Amino acid sequence: MKHGTDIMNHSDLILRPDPARTVLRPFDVSDPTGFDKQQHSRPQRIVARILSLDADMVKSELARVMDGLVQRHRDVDAAILRRYEDVKVAAGCVDVEPDQARLIGAYFLEEYAFEAAALFNPSMIRLEDQSDAPEGGVRFVMALRGIGEGHLSSVTFRVGSWDPKGGFRVDPPSEFAVAPRIEADEGDGAVRILCEGSQNPSETILFPVTEAQQRGIEDMRLVQFVEDDGTVRHLGTYTAFSGMDARCELVEAFDFRSLTMRKMTGEAASRKGMALFPRRIDGQFAMLGRQDNENLWLLRSDSLTHWEGGERILMPKYFWEFVQIGNCGSPIEIDEGWLVLTHGVGSVRNYCIGAALLDRDDPRKVLGRMALPLVHPSPKERDGYVPNVVYSCGGIVHNRRLLLPYGVADNFAAFADVALDDLIAELR
Repeated sequence: MKHGTDIMNHSDLILRPDPARTVLRPFDVSDPTGFDKQQHSRPQRIVARILSLDADMVKSELARVMDGLVQRHRDVDAAILRRYEDVKVAAGCVDVEPDQARLIGAYFLEEYAFEAAALFNPSMIRLEDQSDAPEGGVRFVMALRGIGEGHLSSVTFRVGSWDPKGGFRVDPPSEFAVAPRIEADEGDGAVRILCEGSQNPSETILFPVTEAQQRGIEDMRLVQFVEDDGTVRHLGTYTAFSGMDARCELVEAFDFRSLTMRKMTGEAASRKGMALFPRRIDGQFAMLGRQDNENLWLLRSDSLTHWEGGERILMPKYFWEFVQIGNCGSPIEIDEGWLVLTHGVGSVRNYCIGAALLDRDDPRKVLGRMALPLVHPSPKERDGYVPNVVYSCGGIVHNRRLLLPYGVADNFAAFADVALDDLIAELR
C-alpha cells in the first residue's frame, strides 16, 4: 500500500528561469556620498554629455538603441519618452529636440532580466474563463517568484491547463514583458499599479515599486476569493522586503494588468507567509499565519488589511516538521472541510510539503494531518540555490484531484497531482 510521497503523480514538466525575458525599468544614477556636493549632479552631467553630440550622432546612437530594444519590447518609443518626462526637471533638460529627449530617456533606462537566476514557489488559481479548457480538465493561472540581478525578487505569471490524459501543460510565455508603474497613490499604503500594454498574464511583471518592497516581492499566495454576494476577487498575499524588514502585503488583480497593492497592518502582518481563506467565515475574513516562525496560526479580522492576535492550531508533531510548520498557500474548501497544504522543516533544514484538514465551520479544529509528507526533496529535486527545499504557495482541487505546483531548491518549479481520496486516507 502506498503512503506519503508515494501517492503523488509527478509530472515531467519543469519550469526553469529564462534570462532572455527582460523588462525596461528606470536606471537611477547619483553621486556617492562624499561626491554629492558638486555644482552639477550626476544626471545633469550625463545629460550635458548627451547634448554635446551633434545631430547625426544623436540619430545614429538612437537608431542603434531602438534596433536593440524593439525586438524584445513593445512600445519602446513611449517607454523612453515617458522616462525622459520622469527625469527632465532634475536633469536640467526641459527643452530639447525630440530625438535628444528620446536618447536621454534611453540613458536612464535599463533592461532587467527578472527571472535570470530562479523561477520558483508557484501558486495557482482557476481561470474564470474555462471556455477553452481541455476535456475533463481545467485552465489555471499561476504566480511565480522570479529572481534577477542583485537577488531581487519579482512576481511573474503563467497560464496553463491540466487534464487527466495530458497532465500539466503551461502555455509558452509571451516574448514581451511589461514592467509595472504606479498609476495612482491611493493613500494609506495603497497604490494602483498598471502594466500598460500587457496583453496576457505572462506579460505582467511585478517588481518592487515602493520603499517597503525595494529589496523584493516574494512568494505570492493567490486566492480566488468569493464574497457573500457571489462576487469573485483575485487576491494575493505576498512578502514585501525592504532590505531591513519583511511584512505581508495584499494585492488585488483585476485583470492581471491593473492591480492594487495594499500594505497590511497589525502585529501578525509584520511576519512572512500569510494565506487568506477563500471566503468569509462567520462574517469575518480568516487568515493562516506563522508569526512565531514555528507554528501555524489562525487569525480572524473584520478588515482585509489589519491582523492581530490569532491562535495556534498546528504545532510541529512529526519528524519532518520538528523545526517549523507553516502553510503552502490558501486553504482549499472541499466536501470534508478545509484542506490546508503545509510545509515542514526537519533535519538538515529539509523542507517538505504535507497536508492537514480543518473543520469547515470551525477551522480551529484539526480533523487530521499527514504523518508523512506529500512531497519531499528527492535526489533529482534536491540541488539548487537553496538545496533540500520543496515549497508551494498554493494549488487547486479539480474533480476531486489536487493539482500542486511547487518550487524546488529555490531554483525551478515542478508539478504533481494526487487523488483527493488517497490524500484524505492518509490523514491521522
